[in-house]
Formats: sequence, C-alpha cells, structure tokens
Amino acid sequence: VRVLALPTLAELTSGARRIDEFREIDVEDILGRDSVQPNTALLRARVTGKTVLVTGAGGSIGAELCRQILPLRPRRLVLFERSEYALYAIEQELSAMRVNMGPPLVELVPLLGSVVQRRRLQVVMECFAVQTVYHAAAYKHVPIVEHNPIEGVRNNVFGTLHAVEAAQAAGVETFVLISSDKAVRPTNVMGATKRLAELILQGLAGEGSATRFCMVRFGNVLDSSGSVVPLFREQIRQGGPVTVTHPEVERYFMTIPEAAQLVIQASAMAQGGDVFLLDMGEPVRIIDLARRMIQLSGLRVRDAQGEGDITIEFTGLRSGEKLREELLISADDLPTEHPMIRRAREDYAPWPVLRDWLEQLDRATHAFDYAGVRALLREAVAEYQPDAGIEDWVWRAAQPGTPGYARQAAAVNPATRDWARSPQS
Repeated sequence: VRVLALPTLAELTSGARRIDEFREIDVEDILGRDSVQPNTALLRARVTGKTVLVTGAGGSIGAELCRQILPLRPRRLVLFERSEYALYAIEQELSAMRVNMGPPLVELVPLLGSVVQRRRLQVVMECFAVQTVYHAAAYKHVPIVEHNPIEGVRNNVFGTLHAVEAAQAAGVETFVLISSDKAVRPTNVMGATKRLAELILQGLAGEGSATRFCMVRFGNVLDSSGSVVPLFREQIRQGGPVTVTHPEVERYFMTIPEAAQLVIQASAMAQGGDVFLLDMGEPVRIIDLARRMIQLSGLRVRDAQGEGDITIEFTGLRSGEKLREELLISADDLPTEHPMIRRAREDYAPWPVLRDWLEQLDRATHAFDYAGVRALLREAVAEYQPDAGIEDWVWRAAQPGTPGYARQAAAVNPATRDWARSPQS
C-alpha cells in the first residue's frame, strides 16, 4: 500500500501548502519529533578542503556520512569498504551527486579493505595523506554478535585498534569513532565491544596523542539496516504479525541524516578523548512505534476481539537485550557549542593497563578461547554484566556430548582444542 500524507492544518492556513499537495510518509513522521538542525560551521570545520576517509563507507551510517560530507567539498573523499557491492553502490551514488554539484570536482577514491588489516589501513592513510577519519565499520546487530562473539571482538575492538594505530602512524588530525548507547552498562557482547573500542580512544588520548580522538554515542537509527523500521515495514506489507520483543521495551531514536550530521559536527569540537551524545528527547516505546507505523500505513492494530488489520505479537527479550538503553555511564555531562549535543565526562583505564588486556584478548581470540574472551571483556569493561551464558553457535556445537565435539576431537591436535572444553564463564 502506497501511503501519502496530507498537508497539516498549519501548512494550509499559512498558504505554504495546497490541499491537493501530498507527500510520501518518511521516517520523521514515525519519529514524532522535529529533526535536530545542524550547525554549518561545525559541519565544515574538519571536512572542507581536507582529505577525509570513511570506514564502512557502504553501510547505513557510513554511506550517509559520505552523502553529507560530499556537498561540504572535501579535497578528497576516501571510501573504505570490504563489501564489493556496497562500495560499488555508494561510489555510483556519490559520482552522480558530484556531477550535479559542478566544479571543482571532489576526488572520490573507492577502496576495498577490511579494518582487521592493520597494514592496509596504514598504507591507505599515508598514501592519501588522510586528515580526518570517520570510523563507521563495525558489527552492530546484537543477536548476531552474541552468537559470533570472537568475530565481533576482532572486528569491533581490534578493527578500531588497527584504525587508531594507523591514524597515529599516518599523522591523521582527527579520528571519530561511531559508538552506541549499547556501550553504556552493556549486557551483550556487541555493547561490550563498543565500550572497549571507546576505551581504546580514551586511553590513547590520555597518552597525549597528536591525533584528536573522539567518539559519538547515539541510540537506534531509524531505517538503518537491521533496525526495527524496515522489519516492521516488511511485516506490515505481508499483513503481519508485527513482532515486538516486550511491551515495555523502549529506545532512543534518530534519523540517519541526524546521526551523520552529529558525527561530523562532533569532529569539529574534539579536544581528545571526548564522548559526544545527542539530546534525543524522550525514549520511544517500540510498541508505540509499531502502532504508529501500522496507522501511518492506513491500517488498524488488531484488538483482543479480532477487530483490525495487523496483529502485534510479543516474542520475548533476546539474549543480551535490555528493556531500556542509556547514553551516559555517569550523570556528569557538559554543554557544547551545539545546543543539542552534550559532552560526557567518564572514567577510563590507563593505556598501559588497557594494552595488557588487549594483548591477552588478542591471544584468546586467535586461540578460539570463548570463555577467556568473555572473561577478559568482563575484566576490561567493568560495567559489562551479561545476562546469559556463552551463546556462540560454534562453541555450543563443540561441547562434550555433541556430534561437533566428537568430530573436532578426532580432527584437531589435542594441544590446540582446549577452547572446546572451556566451562561457561
């Protein structure tokens, strides 16, 4: 069903719109609040005339960062992405935008690469004299990372470490990490990896790095890949049911453009080790979001008597999922140059201590020591309180009494398979 929105009464009475004008419903209708307006001077400060690199350039946030950066006319925009198709798609889109912008043309450099390849990152940053890095590459889907924790750690923690070390070696001026509200008192592996990534930047900033490090922490991004909006949209299109984990689950939301603009503006205010967050107003209950999307689609929520079009079903909280997310670890935050952006003040581990944890974590991931990885995450991220045991699919398939255990016991050298027998931690 294609749904169009009528002009508001205020738009009609002011003469701004006509009664016969319709528009497509967008995510701002779903959000239920006004978008946060950007500060143009802050947007331009670390972008205009500079060489900018975006990791994860083909993802939802990375691609929107590129769309917002290009009109600000950097000297060069380097797109770093490991998915060939995603890189092709964003490069084609930006090339069309660039033609419409007219001269001088911004140089676009589409590069295949993964953030787990430290040397590749450093060579790229050095060869193109990168000045500003927006690090958007990460695994963000909570259940997927919960079931694949070692890959989550390699990508989110060590991918960030490699990007940071490459930036320092290449003399990058500003490095911005895209973080998450799930990094605050995490109950899942994804949140713990994002908090550890934050600690890496904070620890290195505390060492007096010449590169300005900062991180931007925000809530759920409407219409991003893997988010509830495209899921609900598809469920509504198929006639339901719309699935919600719990009637009391609530989240902070922002639009993709808001998220990208916040990241760019925060880079202009970075002093070193800063944690920035957006004032996103009040959290939204997911069930209210589901109802709003059903209503905006011209349909009705089915009630207990069976009246209506779309049923809402509750599926139960998933492993590592909270009822409510937070943006601050402590209650201490400060204003910034932007009225809707705050700067948090939080404790962090000294770099020598953190470096020791990272060395141990590196060894544990390469040894597939699932219990060791979990224990080290809990040690490094003091607030991490997992609400379930080890959820890794491979670890579970290799436990005593399973066919996987018998197969790997017969195929693997006993000296290298202790991970399979590790107790839950």
